[in-house]
Amino acid sequence: MKNVLVLFILIFGFSGCASAQSDLARAGEGRCVVLLHGLARTETSFAVMEASLESEGYKVVRPGYPSTEAPVEELTRRTLPDAVAACGIDKVDFVTHSMGGILLRQWVSEVGDARVGRVVMLAPPNQGSEVVDTLGDIAAFDWMNGPAGAQMGTGENSLPRSLPPVTFDLGVIAGTQSLNPYFSSILPGRDDGKVSVKSARVDGMRDFLMLPVTHTFIMLNPTVIAQTMIYLDTGKFDRSLTFIDAVLDSIGCPEGGCLPGVDDVEP
Repeated sequence: MKNVLVLFILIFGFSGCASAQSDLARAGEGRCVVLLHGLARTETSFAVMEASLESEGYKVVRPGYPSTEAPVEELTRRTLPDAVAACGIDKVDFVTHSMGGILLRQWVSEVGDARVGRVVMLAPPNQGSEVVDTLGDIAAFDWMNGPAGAQMGTGENSLPRSLPPVTFDLGVIAGTQSLNPYFSSILPGRDDGKVSVKSARVDGMRDFLMLPVTHTFIMLNPTVIAQTMIYLDTGKFDRSLTFIDAVLDSIGCPEGGCLPGVDDVEP
């Protein structure tokens, strides 16, 4: 949380824009965000994101769901209706990680997008993952990832690739750093260790950003959290955050340390 506060001080304090600070502080008032975690994770993975959003006035609903115990369609029915109802308002924003984004797309394909406000997807396998194609038949992989994990491939049985283009206000953040060289050797082009940058894209999205973060920890990165909050507020990412690294270096943060900068962005 300290890094997130430093980030906003740098963005708004150095510009001397008091009105921008006040606008940001009001950004979440009267709004609700549902946080959907990814495969083989729990709702606690979004604890830092939740605290950051709540500090800006958002009501946050952070449901857990047994991601490895059922297919995506069943997980969606168990999770989304209750989470949206808990918000208690007509339009609900979403922040998703990995397979959480596929649950949201599945839900929208079933009920429509009337209740969906702004959405930020973090490292979503919108076109599936070649890691599943390669390892999906291995018993240990199936045991760890369950029926929903088996649906995340890129072949003819890929659930993500069968879903329609998005029709809601969506920004996507993709990671470009990996903790798993073997998985990265399977994935085409740049990747975050589990999902390629190319796979994170989806027809209908309104903005797309690449950051030097990994799939596993993307939701904990201060720059990712800041960009998520900015998108929920404005409907676009703020690429001016690239100046943050230079400022942090001047106050003693090592290169690549306190707050990773914004990476190059594909059109």
